[in-house]
Amino acid sequence: MNFFRGVMGGQAAGPQPSGAETIQKLCDRVASSTLLEDRRDAVRALKSLSKKYRMEVGTQAMDHLINILQTDRSDSEILGYALDTLYNIICNDEEEEQDETAQKQADDLGAQFTDQFIQDPEHVTLLLTLLEEFDFHVRWPGVKLLTALLKNQGVQVQGIILVSPMGVSRLMDLLADSREVIRNDGLLLLQQLTKSNAAIQKIVAFENAFERLLDIITEEGSSDGGIVVEDCLLLLLNLLKNNSSNQNFFKEGSYIQRMKPWFEVGDDNSGWSAQKVTNLHLMLQLVRVMVSPVNSPGATASCQKSMYQCGLLQQLCTILMATGVPADILTETINTVSEVIRGSQVNQDYFASVNAPSNPPRPAIVVLLMSMVNERQPFVLRCAVLYCFQCFLYKNQKGQGEIVATLLPSTIDANSISAGQLLCGGLFSADSLSNWCAAVALAHALQDNLTQKEQLLRVQLATSLGKPPVSLLQQCTNILSQGDKIVRRGSKVQTRVGLLMLLCTWISNCPIAVTHFLHNQENVPFLTAQISENLGEDERLVQGLCALLLGICIYYNDNSLENYTKEKLKQLIEKRIGKENFVEKLGFITKHELYSRAAQKPQPVFPSPEQMLFDHEFTKLVKELEGVITKAVHKSSEEEKKEEEVKKTLEQHDNIVTQYKELIREQDAQIQELKEQVASMTSQNEQMQNTLTQQLSQIQQHKDQYNILKLKLGKENQSQSNSQGDISQVNGLQTEELTQLREEVEELRKQHTLLQTQLGDKDALINTLRSETAEGSAAGSDNTELLKELEALRSQVQSQSAEINQMKTERQELLRRAEAGSSDAFSSNDGSSDAAKIAEVESRLAAQTTETEKLKEEAKSLSESRVELEQQLASATSTVAILQTEKAKLQTEVQESKKEQDDLLMLLADQDQKIHSLKQRLKDLGETVDDEDDLDARDQTDDDYEEDEDED
Repeated sequence: MNFFRGVMGGQAAGPQPSGAETIQKLCDRVASSTLLEDRRDAVRALKSLSKKYRMEVGTQAMDHLINILQTDRSDSEILGYALDTLYNIICNDEEEEQDETAQKQADDLGAQFTDQFIQDPEHVTLLLTLLEEFDFHVRWPGVKLLTALLKNQGVQVQGIILVSPMGVSRLMDLLADSREVIRNDGLLLLQQLTKSNAAIQKIVAFENAFERLLDIITEEGSSDGGIVVEDCLLLLLNLLKNNSSNQNFFKEGSYIQRMKPWFEVGDDNSGWSAQKVTNLHLMLQLVRVMVSPVNSPGATASCQKSMYQCGLLQQLCTILMATGVPADILTETINTVSEVIRGSQVNQDYFASVNAPSNPPRPAIVVLLMSMVNERQPFVLRCAVLYCFQCFLYKNQKGQGEIVATLLPSTIDANSISAGQLLCGGLFSADSLSNWCAAVALAHALQDNLTQKEQLLRVQLATSLGKPPVSLLQQCTNILSQGDKIVRRGSKVQTRVGLLMLLCTWISNCPIAVTHFLHNQENVPFLTAQISENLGEDERLVQGLCALLLGICIYYNDNSLENYTKEKLKQLIEKRIGKENFVEKLGFITKHELYSRAAQKPQPVFPSPEQMLFDHEFTKLVKELEGVITKAVHKSSEEEKKEEEVKKTLEQHDNIVTQYKELIREQDAQIQELKEQVASMTSQNEQMQNTLTQQLSQIQQHKDQYNILKLKLGKENQSQSNSQGDISQVNGLQTEELTQLREEVEELRKQHTLLQTQLGDKDALINTLRSETAEGSAAGSDNTELLKELEALRSQVQSQSAEINQMKTERQELLRRAEAGSSDAFSSNDGSSDAAKIAEVESRLAAQTTETEKLKEEAKSLSESRVELEQQLASATSTVAILQTEKAKLQTEVQESKKEQDDLLMLLADQDQKIHSLKQRLKDLGETVDDEDDLDARDQTDDDYEEDEDED
């Protein structure tokens, strides 16, 4: 024990051993001691020295400490000492007092020991196993050690944990630990574990991480919580960012709805703590991750819909209009609202209806635009408002029309400030940043909207008293070209770039706007002068934009102005500028260092106002037009004529192709109908074939019976002799029966004639179907098979009819022989007087009467069979007739039904939109709206409307 007293600070005689020697002795003690207490004391001593002598302990003792973890699993105390010691030598403590060199050395040392520890993956697996121990002295240092390993060598440790059985699940159990310190450090561990590893992120998400994290956030007080809430939010960001699978799982699990309470703010928003600001900032980032423009459009649209339905968007708009909210939170909220409404028509319409709590109430858009054009507002806030306005107009032609309408003369209200007035004010103000923002915002109101480009040409501006008003287009060009006070304002590069971007967006793909622009005689000379001059680096971007504007005037020129046709503008470029020089100046745009930055993402993020030069949507326009303008400038008039001829030929070809497509669609519909007819007739044919098979078997039985009867009657006629007695009475009875048989035969003959007539009609109908079927090329094979089946059916019916006729002939022959036999018997009555012969004749007549009864029954059954066949033929004939008559009706009815359904859908959509907006306005005014009654009433109205349509 004297040795340990010396190590722990006790006084000892003689020279003191060095730190390396002491550590070597402790390591020997750990390796050689058989008593657990000795090993425990030695490990405790190593722990105390591990911070001061980090290098020595890590070099000499790591293997011994790992061996302790493997062999002394039963003693939690020694395990805790060993884990703490390993943590001390691996962890890189970030102390503020250390300089950069010392910190770098410490980091390198931690990475070195981490590599040594994970060199054998079984060491990490052993550490994961130890985390299952519930003892605090084992579990907590184990969590800290694994976190340090992940910080130093995250990718390698992530790979080991990923292949370890139940590795991630063991770490997820830390969130359920009742001891807060372990749970909180478990959050830090999971943060390191889920960094930049999509596979681990998916496993953690499917281990019910979202549910647990949201529960912890709620327990800790949501946005009012402490550092634990921040850790949970950081972990959620790791799990959701750039992980579409987890984002979909988060949405499908209805976790978006649980985010709404985070953003509930009161009336008094003063005195927010720094932690609350941080928490709310991370919460807003979580919302933006779900609706980021880089996500797939379908997933983003689905999340936007959920956020509107659960009221999250409404809650964010409340923060947007609240007072006392910190500036950075307000800025991030504006950015979040921007991406929640971007490209979603329903969300954009709701945002347009939001009013600020002012007197009188003003639309939120107007209030935000007032901040954007106010030079006293913070730069980041103005950028956020611009982004919000851009997202509001993204793929929103309705919103674009509403903004442009506020500039038109018929809709201007002198008593209120409109969005259009604010944009015009910012466009012509003295602040270059306001000029640029207003120009870009107005350009987004015209993006991909030819109607609004033409409408904006009607806007007139009053420049000064006593002077006539000028158009907005003219005023923009005046700022660029005229040499008065306005020019000095617009001489700044930022202002000129903004105006040129607006003009390029405005006149692109709008020949009428190009004509208006060229109508001003000063515009083209100004552009050519700007392009041809040799200016400094700052002006190169302006030159490139002027070249783009002039190129748009060539490409979208309809040659309506004689002085500025395509050919004359190209000749002007060749004489004044030179084609190669023009193309070189045009390329200045894409070569600018800020162009690629703006092209990366829609949100305008600039480090300083001076670097705010390009808009994201404008970079798309430049990319689209640069190549076609270059080709248009180099093309000669002959090539253009050829190209126009090719375009006309292509248009004609497209028209022909369209006609063929319509014809093919019609033929496809006809083929489908014929296929249905073939299917129905095939089923009918199968039924008739089954019936014919049964009838053929019955006819065969009748033929066999008839042959037997014929043989019997032939034998009786040969053996007949003269008879006497009451032959006349019997002969009279037999004559009546024969008369009835003749009548039945005659009736069968009439039925046969009628059946032959029906068969003739059937043949004519088959020929008609054959001619119709020949018209549809695609359905030829199916109809041929149908005709073959019908021919086979007709041949079977004819063969059956022939057999019936043959039976009739044989029956008549039988009756004739019977009559002849009876007359012979009557004539021979004079010469015979023998009583035995008379008795024999009577017995024979009785037998003949019995056979005649049998023949009656057989004839009756044969007649019934024939009636069934006649019914089958009649049903087939009626089916074909119905198909022929209904064919034309179905075509017209389908077209009319489609038109009626489209009209009805449009009507219902408009009605739903109006009802929804009216309900929202009533809710905003404080009125209660019974949604279920409205829905029931509307459903009832829709049902009545559909019933009326069906009756019509």
